[in-house]
Amino acid sequence: MTNVRTSGGAAGAAPAAGPAPHGPHGQDGPREGAAQGPAGLGVHPDELPDGLVVADENGRVTCFNAAAARITAVPSEEALGRSLESALPLEDLDGRRWWPLTDPYGGPPTRVGQPERNLLLPGGREVLVSARFVRERPAGPVRRLVVQLRGTDARRRTERSHAELIATVAHELRSPLTSVKGFTATLLAKWERFTDDQKRLMLETVDADADRVTRLIAELLDISRIDSGRLELRRQPVDVVAAVRRHVQAYTTAGHRPDRFEVKVTGPLPELWADPDKVDQVLGNLLENAVRHGEGRVTIEVAPALLKARPEGTEGTAVTVSDEGPGIPEESMSRVFTRFWRGSKRGGTGLGLYIVKGIVEAHGGTITVERAACGGARFRFTLPVGAPAFLSQA
Repeated sequence: MTNVRTSGGAAGAAPAAGPAPHGPHGQDGPREGAAQGPAGLGVHPDELPDGLVVADENGRVTCFNAAAARITAVPSEEALGRSLESALPLEDLDGRRWWPLTDPYGGPPTRVGQPERNLLLPGGREVLVSARFVRERPAGPVRRLVVQLRGTDARRRTERSHAELIATVAHELRSPLTSVKGFTATLLAKWERFTDDQKRLMLETVDADADRVTRLIAELLDISRIDSGRLELRRQPVDVVAAVRRHVQAYTTAGHRPDRFEVKVTGPLPELWADPDKVDQVLGNLLENAVRHGEGRVTIEVAPALLKARPEGTEGTAVTVSDEGPGIPEESMSRVFTRFWRGSKRGGTGLGLYIVKGIVEAHGGTITVERAACGGARFRFTLPVGAPAFLSQA
């Protein structure tokens, strides 16, 4: 770790208010820049995840931590002691020099800081900058300027992901809505020209496309709740084996051969408390994935399991879904549960497995994918079992 040096004896990381402390240690004091928290724990500037730049009352840089050096590509040794404008030559998006424009030391004395905004480093690289003006007293002169720097890579990835999501949704909605509009307009304009069988066929197509739109909207709502951490679970006892058999029966009723599915149960199974609708959603998605993208027999195994990431002895229920298809390439394994991943050209939004992972993890469980013994894909998810705390305390 690179030690942050301070000039003029000022502390590298600013306390909430007041001038920079001066003491007998000066520049040679132990771990300059450490800020004492409420529990007396020291936090060194280099340990902060974001860039930290501190300037004294004269605008000279007294702290330039490792993250700031990484973001700006300016070594800490070169920045310390220089004027803030020289060490951190920021411009706004219109190319205007930022420090003379914002004038932190000579501006209105009522200001307490600058909200986060996009600014440009030399070379045109964007950086997120926010600042706080530390004063000894309200409306007093600025004694210390604390600047936080953050890279824009994470924000750009989020914005790009949102743009991809919008584009995917627009594409997926266009086809069924075009179909719904076309058939309904045709029926309204030429109702008497069609036979009852033709009308039924068109209405069945409209009904199926409406279901497709409904599923897509439900997926979008799930993604929104998962990303924001607001996915609600209504836990109750769940019979996983019965749920598996129910899904298999739905496929055989729809025309799939019964011998294509095999259900293996290793018991006795511990009682599972989970959201039954969400468990159904996970099972349905994994089975659909195996039937649509896999080949041969689809095997569903249900068995008790121990959760390694939890306290010793914590039980779980593991469900494994495997097929005999071509499987998933090794280089794609790490991307299976990301948005928009598609294992084949057989359609789909590429959102299903992302939602499955979010649901499983919201239950406190885990999900993995690997190559099955017969060469196909093998998905395994494990959910922790046991009654909720409010019942176990009763």
